[in-house]
Amino acid sequence: MLMEMVIDGVDVPEDGSASDLAADLLVRVASGDQRAFAELYDLLSSRVFGLILRVLVNRAQSEEVLQEVFLEIWQSAARFAPNKGQGRTWILTVAHRRAVDRVRASQSSSDRDIRAGIRDIGVAHDSVAEQVELSIEGERVVSALSRLPESQREAIVLSYYGGYSQSEIAVLVGTPLGTIKTRMRDGLSRLRSEMGVNA
Repeated sequence: MLMEMVIDGVDVPEDGSASDLAADLLVRVASGDQRAFAELYDLLSSRVFGLILRVLVNRAQSEEVLQEVFLEIWQSAARFAPNKGQGRTWILTVAHRRAVDRVRASQSSSDRDIRAGIRDIGVAHDSVAEQVELSIEGERVVSALSRLPESQREAIVLSYYGGYSQSEIAVLVGTPLGTIKTRMRDGLSRLRSEMGVNA
């Protein structure tokens, strides 16, 4: 009998051969299935929110972006190609892109406010400087991630933004644990190099 493990309450065979529940739900959502959409939201909304919150830090903005992400999923589920990747990875990628877009929008808004005179809106300089610094650092990470090979980027995004363990990632992407560990190690090394950080 095939051994199984449980991830987020979903039974997944340890050999990674299970159908991708998120992918199955996305296919149903693409055909307008509201029940599948509700199941997908219940399955992944906490993971998606965690990813967005790590990027934005601001909880209220993260809640807004969460709603935007699931609206986009409802509207564009037909663009998901099950033969090209995992449903969870696709959704986390959509969420990450939306969060980065919000960071960029916030950065542009901050730049405009600074040019117009930050005193006029009564925001303390230290707070603005800190927010700008976080936004710039977030953009540097996103830019550096985009230069990694897909397999390394996927492992890092699932781990740091999705909150998955290396064992869970191995099951999700159907790859041996040793390979995932290598991808993480090599990806993080290259990421540090891309960002000019000494190991």
